[in-house]
Amino acid sequence: MELLAIKVGLPALLIGAASLAGRRWGSAVGGWLVGLPLTSGPVILLLTLEYGGAFAAHAAHGIVLGLISTAAFAVTYALAARRLSWPWCWALSWTAFAACTAVLNVATFSLTGSFLAALAALALALPLLPAGEAPGPAVAVSPWETPLRVLVAAVIVVALTSVAGGLGPRLSGLITPLPVAGTIMTVFTHRLEGAPSSVRLLRGFIAGNFAFAAFFLVIATRLVAWGLVPTFGIAILAACVVQGAALLLLRFQSRGAA
Repeated sequence: MELLAIKVGLPALLIGAASLAGRRWGSAVGGWLVGLPLTSGPVILLLTLEYGGAFAAHAAHGIVLGLISTAAFAVTYALAARRLSWPWCWALSWTAFAACTAVLNVATFSLTGSFLAALAALALALPLLPAGEAPGPAVAVSPWETPLRVLVAAVIVVALTSVAGGLGPRLSGLITPLPVAGTIMTVFTHRLEGAPSSVRLLRGFIAGNFAFAAFFLVIATRLVAWGLVPTFGIAILAACVVQGAALLLLRFQSRGAA
């Protein structure tokens, strides 16, 4: 019962907070917040509690490598958004994620190679996500908007952790970066504010994923040796430092575009 409460409650809280922040400070900041491991962090915590540190550390390696698929998702959605409505963008971007994951599942990378490849993929994705387009007219937000985002996030986190044991640590890790929070925020932003705002959100999302990579690098290398609490504490600290640098980068680029 306690694990189920964590599965449902933690991602719900995090997605709700990111949604409110995005409305207050704009889509790019919302995307930047979503770049934090809002759903993958709870997933790796639950994998540690259910399957042990060694399983979770191996899965964290796969999560780092899976950021390549996340970059493919963001670029595909942004390119499709120039011409297509959000359902098509969603379908195409998740197809790109799945195809990339299938390739990575049969590839062999060291942890260092995975980390460097993930950083390269994220860096290459940023120029394809323009920051300067004017947003479309905003649509009034319905009262059920944020609760629906929270519900979708909770359902997907429960599903991911439920199938992880059967998939094994590598594939579990590769599918964990499935951009649940990123998709929810992007689709809702696309539908409410238009494609330019969704692309700006994706830009913030990809910039935030550098912190995501730092978080899971610490988990993959230190979890077995240090244990749960110290490792997660240092991982969160590393993510916050990198996330702060990413926010400064976004602000600098936004000023340059203006």
